[in-house]
Amino acid sequence: MQKKDNNKAVAMVLKSVLVIVILTVVSTAQAQNRDVMSAYQRNMQPLLEKIVGAPTDNERYNANELFVQMFDEALHVEESFHWKWNFGSTVSILTSSDRQFRIITWPVVRDNGEYECFGFVQSYNAKTEQYDVYQLHDKSDELISTDEVVLDPDNWLGSVYQELIETKYEGKISYTLIGWTGVNALIQRKVIEPILFRSNSSRPQFGQALFRREKNLRRVVFEYSRNAMVNVRFDEQTIRTYENKKVKKKGRTINVQVPHEEKAKMIIFDEIAPMLPGMEGLPQYYVPTGTEMAYIFLNGRWELRDNAQGRLSDPKLNKEFEPIHKDAPAYDMNR
Repeated sequence: MQKKDNNKAVAMVLKSVLVIVILTVVSTAQAQNRDVMSAYQRNMQPLLEKIVGAPTDNERYNANELFVQMFDEALHVEESFHWKWNFGSTVSILTSSDRQFRIITWPVVRDNGEYECFGFVQSYNAKTEQYDVYQLHDKSDELISTDEVVLDPDNWLGSVYQELIETKYEGKISYTLIGWTGVNALIQRKVIEPILFRSNSSRPQFGQALFRREKNLRRVVFEYSRNAMVNVRFDEQTIRTYENKKVKKKGRTINVQVPHEEKAKMIIFDEIAPMLPGMEGLPQYYVPTGTEMAYIFLNGRWELRDNAQGRLSDPKLNKEFEPIHKDAPAYDMNR
């Protein structure tokens, strides 16, 4: 009996030692990863400063090539998904709340005012239980019908993404990005860009039929004058909708609109149009009209409302919808 008790005690001691060894190994590995990622951060920072501030295209692109290479290496380090990069406002890093993916984007500005965007998507692979890395290649100049095509990392409508919107319907999560780029000296562009990951795949797909009653639309593209300020932003507000109902009144049936108050996710944006007649199709002459519109997320899709009016949760505070504040693009690098 005593021998049996001794064996139990030995087994418990061995188990405790094994747990301590495993925790030590894990802790050591995590510390090593932190050291590695810190080294990448330190070495990449001066390259980023050259990307932004070097005086010639050649110098900026040489620095960017090394920056992309080092970023790619860093993102392949184990547990790198959880590293908090600190590149200020020059590099946009957006992470989904469910940790499904992270998207990293930044621009390189040429002497002639043209922008080229670069980036990575780091996304979870359920089969391998690891994060895969996809480099994004800006093919904006080669794309036709940019609002209708489904794109992938090798053929990407380059943008610096400023917001990541998550919506849920019947248990399924949808992701929508809001992005901006300078395009060239005359034109800038904003996009409302759905991003999708197919079942059992970590590969991102840009563009999706997520827009109600707009059959061929895969993303919303706004191209307009570099001198204009056009806002596209996400909000969540209580809105008033109307439902058509048939009611009986004085012995006859009539159609009435019944108002409903409901909370909705929305993307509010400025309507744009040519500043003068005859300039249709020339985005360098497009400016805000003064009208605000919205895509409202209803029943799993973004639905366009040209008369959407956001309302506050407290009815006593409701007032006429005010124009949204015009902010300069966060990534405008005009020299």
